Amino acid sequence: MPVDFGGYACVKLENDALALWVTKSVGPRIIGLALQGEANFFAQLPDVTLECPGAGTFSLRGGHRLWYAPEDPRRTYLPDDEPVAITAIEDGLQVTQPVEAQTGIQKELTIRLPGQDARVVIDHTLHNQGQESVELAPWAITQVKPGGVAILPQTTVLADEYGLLPNRHIALWPYTPINSPHITWGDRFVFVTATMESGALKVGFPNPAGWIAYAVEDTLFVKQAAHMAGADYYDRGSSSECYCNPRFLEMETLGPRTYLAPGASVTHRETWRIFSSVSFQPDQDAVQTMVGELGLTAGE
Repeated sequence: MPVDFGGYACVKLENDALALWVTKSVGPRIIGLALQGEANFFAQLPDVTLECPGAGTFSLRGGHRLWYAPEDPRRTYLPDDEPVAITAIEDGLQVTQPVEAQTGIQKELTIRLPGQDARVVIDHTLHNQGQESVELAPWAITQVKPGGVAILPQTTVLADEYGLLPNRHIALWPYTPINSPHITWGDRFVFVTATMESGALKVGFPNPAGWIAYAVEDTLFVKQAAHMAGADYYDRGSSSECYCNPRFLEMETLGPRTYLAPGASVTHRETWRIFSSVSFQPDQDAVQTMVGELGLTAGE
C-alpha cells in the first residue's frame, strides 16, 4: 500500500510479523524494516552522501540497497534519485530501477514475505542492458542503527587431515585499526561492537557458514546468503563483509565475480530472519549455543 516513510514515497509490504517500506520515488531501496508494533530497525541517513566523480552525489539514505562490486566511485556511487517501477507479485514486490546510462546496468529487487513469520527473501538481480560485457558481482548492503554487536562466523574446518595448512583468512581495509577495541577476534566468531565515536573499520571474509547477524537489545537480525565453494569473490575472497562507523553498521553479502554479457543477468539471494526476545552476549560458547538453538544454516 502507498505510504510516506522517512520522507520518501513508499510502498508498504507486511505480514503478521513484520513490515517493510520500499521506496518508490528513489532507489531501489528498502528504507525501513520493523517487527509489527516496533520501531524501524534500519539506520536512517537522509544527510549522508558520497561523491560520484562527474555524476553528482549518491545519497546513502539508510536501509537496504543493491550495489555491485568492485567498489569504484565512478560507477558504485552513481546516484539513484529517479523513481523506480514497483510491481506486485505473489507474496511480495518486484522493484526495478531505470537503466544506468553510464554502465548499462539495471538493478532489480524481488522482495517476498513467503509466510506470516519474520522472514524475508530478497533476490538482488543485475541486468546488463548495455552493449559491452561487464565484470562485477552483486553486493547486498544493509545499514542498521549503531549500539549493537555484529556476529561474523568463522570456519573451524581443517584444510588438511593434519591441521597444518591455513583454513581461514580475514580481509582488512586500510582505515581499519588492527587493534581496534570495537573488534573482538574469536576462533569461532568475530564480534564488531557498533559504539564507535570516530573513524571507521571494515572486515571481510569467506563465509561458508552462510550467515551474518546483528544483535541489539533483545533482537537478532540475521542475513543468510549462500557461499559458493571454489568461486572467485572480490575483496580477497570475501563473501561477507561488515563496515562500521559512528552513525551506522553495514551488514554486507556478495555473490561471486561474474562476467556479465550484454542481455545477461545475475541474481544473488538473501534470506532475512528476525528473532525477538533473544538473550545475546558476545561470548564464543554462548553464541555457539544460540546458533544451534536458532537453527542457523547456510542461505537458501
